[in-house]
Amino acid sequence: MALATTLALTGPDLAGQYSRGITACTQDNTCDRFFDQFFDEYQTPFLAVTLVMLLLPALIGIFWGAPLITRELEADTHLLVWNQSITRTRWLAVKLALTGLTATAAAGLSGLVTTWWSGPLDKSAPEGFALMDPLVFGARGISSMGYAAFAFVLGVTVGMLVRRTLPAMALTLAFFAAIQIVMPLLVRPHLMPPVTSTFELGKANVENFGVPQGGDPQIITKLSVPGHRGAWVLSSSLVDPSGRTIAESGDSAAVQVSTTSGPCAPQGAGPRGMETCMAEINRLGYRQKATYQPLDRFWPFQWIETGIYALLTLGLTWLSFWWIRRRLS
Repeated sequence: MALATTLALTGPDLAGQYSRGITACTQDNTCDRFFDQFFDEYQTPFLAVTLVMLLLPALIGIFWGAPLITRELEADTHLLVWNQSITRTRWLAVKLALTGLTATAAAGLSGLVTTWWSGPLDKSAPEGFALMDPLVFGARGISSMGYAAFAFVLGVTVGMLVRRTLPAMALTLAFFAAIQIVMPLLVRPHLMPPVTSTFELGKANVENFGVPQGGDPQIITKLSVPGHRGAWVLSSSLVDPSGRTIAESGDSAAVQVSTTSGPCAPQGAGPRGMETCMAEINRLGYRQKATYQPLDRFWPFQWIETGIYALLTLGLTWLSFWWIRRRLS
């Protein structure tokens, strides 16, 4: 709640600065420069808030979920309760409902407030910090609510199985971290079929471009696509006019174009000459081929992924109730 309160107090000023900056930069077409300066100014709080939101579900699982039942199992206080009129099922249901719903609601509120607060920064974030980027995505929207619910019930379930608080906390962290790595690497890219397109080469998708003396132009593409700011680019490559891949993103490739005469000749050096050489390369048919998830899929992905974690949470909840009735004594 302290995080949500802090963000609620500082958010209006952040949004106001962004709005004023956008109004000024659109008049002289310098918005790229404004985006860089604005993000650099707030990069530290941006990263801090993102890190807190990524850690919050894990902390809920470790410190709320894992000890919830395990402490009573270690002290045998659960036997005193079960010998009275309270059934095992009711005992567990009350504990899960009171603590679990509180933790999930707190995480969900924090996630929504963080999404609102970081909106201006997400719009101006550079490559690697965009809204659909795996690390940033998990700290925005409603996904933190699904993560928190799952981490909490995971901790409770592991605690029942292990019956020791410290090992349960360690195993909860390990299992949750493993799933949080698997999800963005193997599952999330395929929640919806990615888009594959080719793009002309330019400032938006070229990391480095140069024409060495007496050699072919060298091009390095990057993980971004023109006209789709904030997209999650899964792969990017440079293809020749026949469509054959000649370099993956981050690798340098030489393009076959005349450097003795024409736009890419040495006398065409300089910023203007580089632009005309790039135009000639595009005319010959060299392109960037990229596979990506567009930014407009952010909320569909949020709902789908939260649903997946909800199903995992229900599965672990069922296991907890089955275990306490049949196996736990």
